[in-house]
Order: sequence, then C-alpha cells, then structure tokens
Amino acid sequence: MDHTELDRLRNWIGRSQSVSDVIGPVPANLLAASLDCDDKPFEAGDALPPNWHRLYFLSAARPADVGEDGHPARGLFLPPVPLPRRMFAGGHLTWHRPLRIGDKVTRVSEITGVEGKHGRSGDLIFVTVRQKFLVEGTVAMEETQDLVYREPESGPSARGSKPEAVEAGPWRREIRPDPVLLFRYSALTFNGHRIHYDYPYVTQVEGYPERIVHGPLIATFLLDLVRREAPRARVVDFSFRAQRPLFLGAPFKVSGWPAADRRSVRLAAIDASGATAMAAEAGLAP
Repeated sequence: MDHTELDRLRNWIGRSQSVSDVIGPVPANLLAASLDCDDKPFEAGDALPPNWHRLYFLSAARPADVGEDGHPARGLFLPPVPLPRRMFAGGHLTWHRPLRIGDKVTRVSEITGVEGKHGRSGDLIFVTVRQKFLVEGTVAMEETQDLVYREPESGPSARGSKPEAVEAGPWRREIRPDPVLLFRYSALTFNGHRIHYDYPYVTQVEGYPERIVHGPLIATFLLDLVRREAPRARVVDFSFRAQRPLFLGAPFKVSGWPAADRRSVRLAAIDASGATAMAAEAGLAP
C-alpha cells in the first residue's frame, strides 16, 4: 500500500465514540449456558466474568450500513481500509475493578494507531483501538484492541511453515466448536461477520477451509479456564495474540501454566496438530 493511502487512513487517528449500556443479567446467563458453565443465575451486584463485556455496547448497524463481510461498513468509526479480510489480532485488558450486573457503564473508544506492513500474505494494515469503561465517571476497565486487515486470497489460505507442537499444561480443557456455539456467540455479541456462519462466503471469498471460531470467544475460553482452575482468583490484566485460526468442527484445547506464586498464568489455545492458535497471559490478584 502506498504512503498516500496510508496517510489518508491515518486521518482517522483520534476519532472517538461513546456508548453507554447497563450490564444486565440476561446476556451473561445466556453466555454461561453456551460455555457450559455451572454459574448460578447472575443477579444485581454479581461480578461480570472477564471478557464478557463483549455482550454489551453492541453496534446496531442498519442493513444499509453493513459491508459485504457482515461488519458495519468501514468509514463510519473505523477507517475505510481497502483490504477486505478483517480479523481480531489480539489485545490487552486491565481491570481496576470488576464490572458488575446492574452497573451503568460508558465505553469511550478512540482510534490510536494505523500502521502498514508487508507479510507473507501481502499487505497488512493494523488498526489500534483503545477503550475506557467508566462507571459513575471512574475508569473500571481499559482495553486495547488490535485489528488486522489483509489482502484477498488467490487460493486456499496459507498457514506458512509448520509450527512447533506444544504440550498441554497442567490446566487443560478440550473444546469442540460446533455450529450452535458459533451461532450463539455471534448472536449474543451481534457479530454479523460472515466468516463465522456463512460457509460459501468463508471458503469462496475469504479462502478458508471452514467457518472460523471467533477470536474473542477463544480468549473467553482461556479466561474461563482460569475461573475453573482458580475460582477465587481475580483476573486484573490479560493479554492475548491470535497466531492461527481455529475452525468449526475441529476440537482444540485450552491450556494453562500457572506461575509458582499463582499471581500469573500463561495460557494457550492449541489446535489439533498441537500448534498454538492463541497465546495469552493473565495477571491474577489473590
């Protein structure tokens, strides 16, 4: 991509938007059922599990404002990147205090970076979005999102050289992503991205072999593993980076390696070949 086009996209840096929502119990109860959690029904005052904030602050884009890929059209809040394939590459979250059922929360989002690179698959554009979540004017949580845009595939998506296999850690759980799980998560997060449900689109347009498991859903499974293995610990920060896609119908493992002092845990989603699909680390408060 030439510098003129990249400079034009950088004009979006500094753009912001503010959205408010009430953290209600129904979306949380529905996600708990979808993740096969044993939580009692959520009630006012209960802490929202980490990364479940994605059930709220949903973008109510009308059909005319939806792009070909099912996302809200570019050029509204996000810059009009011409590369067609968009993925959630990773991010970092910090909790100053948990969001709770009943909280009225204002999310303030700002575009803080637009960078171009050239990789094995061609041109790449990275867009960074930083968000603050305020309760009664005080920042309760902060998040940095890294979005990546890629060129179209001329054939089946390449995965590069075979990565080194990873042996599962002492914390582990197997996940079997099926169409119901992907549909439910798309519905709960109002995510219209067609790579998660539209088989002809994801195979013929995006060039993948199957529908793709949502990156934030994989991150949620990693954090859910922490909840299951260390139920009294509180996650205070979390960083994750997507490395390879995971596909519908292909079982994968979420695994954790806790530090000796139990103040942090290294996490990974591992595909059927033993390769890391998502790497993460969580910081824990006692």
